Amino acid sequence: MSGLMLLTGCGASTGKAVADSTSDATEEVRKVPVFDADSAYSYVERQVKFGSRVPNTPAHEATAAWLAAELRRHGAEVTEQKADLRAFDGTILKSTNIMGSFNPGADNRLLLLAHYDTRPWADEDPDEANHKKALDGANDGASGVGVLLEAARAIGRENPGAGIDILFVDSEDYGTEGDDTSWALGARYFAENPIKPGYRPTRAVLLDMVGGKGAIFPAEYFSRQSASALDDEFRRAADVAGHGELFPRVFGGAVTDDHVELIKHGIPAIDIIDYRVNEGFCPTWHTMDDNMDNIDRETLRAVGESLMQFIYN
Repeated sequence: MSGLMLLTGCGASTGKAVADSTSDATEEVRKVPVFDADSAYSYVERQVKFGSRVPNTPAHEATAAWLAAELRRHGAEVTEQKADLRAFDGTILKSTNIMGSFNPGADNRLLLLAHYDTRPWADEDPDEANHKKALDGANDGASGVGVLLEAARAIGRENPGAGIDILFVDSEDYGTEGDDTSWALGARYFAENPIKPGYRPTRAVLLDMVGGKGAIFPAEYFSRQSASALDDEFRRAADVAGHGELFPRVFGGAVTDDHVELIKHGIPAIDIIDYRVNEGFCPTWHTMDDNMDNIDRETLRAVGESLMQFIYN
């Protein structure tokens, strides 16, 4: 993923089963729009073609403009939140959070988010010569954005009638090991400074590294701590969509990611992130192999169809 770090000593138990509280209530089942995995793949590919989306670069600026335009094209009301954010090394990151709102008059708001910036350094690459090179960020960043853009396209065609906000958050991945506060700068700014007067989502779902080959999405520790009911709800939706095997009810790890900044402000939030139990983040994490060769349409489909089931039912 992006500047995510596995936290130790926080009580997460790798491989430990997570209980699922299933409701007995009978609810009307609504038709779920088709999620086009080929379209999601194209959205990922388009971001990679811009180049590494590191803040303060032309590729980053062009990507931000394109994301806002795509959300508008799908019928969302777009709000941009610009800020100069200071990185751990003193660099000022020219950052833009981009939010597209569907049914903006609705009170209860579901926030769906992913970061669109990329890691400036492939510092986990097995070849030390690559440690100062910027990476493509196909999975770590672009995959979550690609799924959400395709979701926006579907919502624009078949409006579910609910308040839904899609947020592309910036400056997540410009962090350093050993400093938890150096990550998720855009999400922190978003949580501390309402993007609209009085704005506060009711709950939030973060997608991060959701396009890799062999991906698995166990329960993330802080997600369970903050919003176990929401996490259960998403996993039930994955079951209904036919992808429950990719969303096992076991703990993966405790991950410092954008959702933690929302949790700090009392917003129930979960992180859907590829984390291999007993292995850690996916093999391409923060390496030069985080490219289109390692993006899997079927993983995008599984996450996308699960998300659509979650939204519509």
